[in-house]
Amino acid sequence: MNSSTLSSSMVAPPFVRRTGPVLLICVALLMLCAPLMVYPLFLIKILCFALFAAAFNLVLGYAGLLSFGHAAFFGGGAYIAAHAAKEWHLPFELAVLAGTLFAAILGLVFGALAIRRRGIYFAMITLALAQMVYFMAVQMPFTGGEDGIQAVPRGYLLGTIDLRSITAMYYTVLGGTVIGLVVIWRAVNSPFGHILAAIRENEARVTSLGLKPDRYKLIAFTLSAGLSGFAGSLKAIAFQLASLVDVTWHMSGEAILMTLLGGMGTLIGPVVGASIIVGLEHFLSTSGLPITFVIGLSFVVCVMVFRRGVFGELKAMLERRYG
Repeated sequence: MNSSTLSSSMVAPPFVRRTGPVLLICVALLMLCAPLMVYPLFLIKILCFALFAAAFNLVLGYAGLLSFGHAAFFGGGAYIAAHAAKEWHLPFELAVLAGTLFAAILGLVFGALAIRRRGIYFAMITLALAQMVYFMAVQMPFTGGEDGIQAVPRGYLLGTIDLRSITAMYYTVLGGTVIGLVVIWRAVNSPFGHILAAIRENEARVTSLGLKPDRYKLIAFTLSAGLSGFAGSLKAIAFQLASLVDVTWHMSGEAILMTLLGGMGTLIGPVVGASIIVGLEHFLSTSGLPITFVIGLSFVVCVMVFRRGVFGELKAMLERRYG
């Protein structure tokens, strides 16, 4: 894969360049007005999981690394942020920052241990490391065991905006999610992102050019872990709870499911996948139907009909028609 191929693959088709700004403005207006139409706490959950799935997609869709352990970063960030806000009485910004930094450092350690392995071996190592974090969360006193950390204070944003207001909390999480997505977008559209794409396609050729693929994959893994912890920190403070659910391997599975369902290797795909999964869980919770079975069946149908994911197929269709 040469540089011209990489550059051309990153260039948006004419249709996207013409309509992109208009669609972006429409989406921005919709998100700003969404609390007037939908319960804000439900929207907050979608935003947190959308950022988590997008962060996971950075290693799966762009670096080609299948991790089964991202729940450790999501839940670890949630626990640290909740503990910092409740026990250390840190303001909202510092509590979220503490959770994010913890997840990034944990990702650096996990990545350094696992990044030299390939394929299923890498996935199994990340799963084993994540299970260690889960058992620590069960045993350590500050996590609250099966009860988790409850009644986490939301505090104030910049010392002035009272986040006990659910609307204020929604716009704060929306701003954090946008910042996280912009960081991911900037990373994948930079020379660093081009190298990640080259590593995913042909790692041996990248090595022959004198680059060190393991170094770039470790950076991507650490960045993904930090953003996952950022999403978990926002969720813990918004819902005033950090629990074992956040660090179970099922949470890692949900991130994989959201990414594949929406469209791997795209920025918007994981957001779409997270919206679908969270929406199904919400609306099926009172239906009496088996939620896991329905979501699994929906995933099978979508994979058979939309092989690139829902957004991935839509993007490919527009590129064929207008590109």
